[in-house]
Amino acid sequence: MCETCGCGKPGESARITRLREDGSHEHIHYHEHSHRHGEEEHGHPHHHHYSHSHPHDGEHTHESMDPLGHDHNHDHSHHEGSGRRITLEMDIMAENNLVAAHNRGYFEARRILALNWVSSPGSGKTSILEATIRELKERMTFFIIEGDQQSLLDAERINKTGAAVVQVNTGSGCHLDASMVQRAVRELDMEEGGVLMIENVGNLVCPALFDLGEAYRIVVVSTTEGEDKPLKYPEMFRSSHLCLINKTDLLPYLDADISKLGEYALRVNPGLVIFRISAKTGEGMEKWFDWLIGRMKDEG
Repeated sequence: MCETCGCGKPGESARITRLREDGSHEHIHYHEHSHRHGEEEHGHPHHHHYSHSHPHDGEHTHESMDPLGHDHNHDHSHHEGSGRRITLEMDIMAENNLVAAHNRGYFEARRILALNWVSSPGSGKTSILEATIRELKERMTFFIIEGDQQSLLDAERINKTGAAVVQVNTGSGCHLDASMVQRAVRELDMEEGGVLMIENVGNLVCPALFDLGEAYRIVVVSTTEGEDKPLKYPEMFRSSHLCLINKTDLLPYLDADISKLGEYALRVNPGLVIFRISAKTGEGMEKWFDWLIGRMKDEG
């Protein structure tokens, strides 16, 4: 179980799929071997390529014995009452943050602009990505990591734009973590100076807690969700750099007050940049495109 949110431990159920230009796909299977040496445990991942859809993630633990083959397990019950209780405190995000730092260093060294897209399900992240790739693919090279619990639906949509895409299915996990991104990046063969779009699992809670190594976090909220989301999920908006209020074309049919939505978002995060857009009609998309082009110039 994930110690942060209680979901399934990502490494136990995550599966990475690389989509090819012809629409076919290849599953990349990872498993970890752990080896105990004395009181230390060392793990290292292995990955294998298969052209079928049957995951077999597993973890294998090998206990070491002394040179004579004796097992030294013994009962410690006789020590009860004579020991001391020591409380150890550790950052449960430390492992993720270490991998995220490695990711960030890799992206910076290769001048790759990494963006982490977060939102609730159905906000329109994939539609925004499709429109962005089609509009700017002559000016920049896009690489996409799609995160979902199950299915290849969004990755297949992105694949049709011509951008390189890898799907990460988290199984019972409710967010991407830095290790998943690191593994997915290995399958993308990214060029220097490209743009990496990481579409996180639809969830306004847990993805806010996990640094993936991105340069910017983009939160998407749709008009259909109402104006109160920044107040209900403040950490997501507080940790983001840009907010795209999507589906403005539906405003005539809704009671949502997007002026209040923007006001609440800025109350949580005064430095948040906010654009009102419609991925369907193109309204406001030029401001988003200009923002992205500006960030690319900064990277260059």
